[in-house]
Amino acid sequence: MTGASNENSIGPAMKRMAIGIAALVVLTTLLFFAAPDSFYPWAKAIHVIAVISWMAGMLYLPRLFVYHVEAEKGSGQSETFKVMERRLLRAIINPAMVVTWVFGLWLAWKGFGFQGGWLHAKILAVLLLSGLHGYLAGAVRKFAEDKNEKPARHWRMVNEIPTLLMIVIVILVIVKPF
Repeated sequence: MTGASNENSIGPAMKRMAIGIAALVVLTTLLFFAAPDSFYPWAKAIHVIAVISWMAGMLYLPRLFVYHVEAEKGSGQSETFKVMERRLLRAIINPAMVVTWVFGLWLAWKGFGFQGGWLHAKILAVLLLSGLHGYLAGAVRKFAEDKNEKPARHWRMVNEIPTLLMIVIVILVIVKPF
């Protein structure tokens, strides 16, 4: 596949993603102003949906890297992985992270006034997850340029980090140990 055909195939997906995000923003704004008293549970639901989407992408992207490392540079298989990685990052992981942060911060402010040791620890864990997100985004760029130098073993280990952070975050939110 050529670079031009890759970019053309991404165009419609990006348009659908933009339309979906715009619809979410419009519907959320309408809900906020139409029924402010019942907005909190809706915000929680949207936050959880975004977290699930973000985590799905964060768990899948390093797995794609494991397989991409094994593909010969410049091969059709390698080019397919590049498209998959870029689409996953741009269409799912990035928007899901933004929605997670926006609604999560609003919930932390509205529901807890940013108070509580568990909440501070959760925010720290989400910051770490966001840092990993940045690291993976950089890796997508390196793979796109055929400049990845990390072995499959590295990506297998990186693949475990989102799971560990997710476990910590869920325990903090549900148990609120401190």
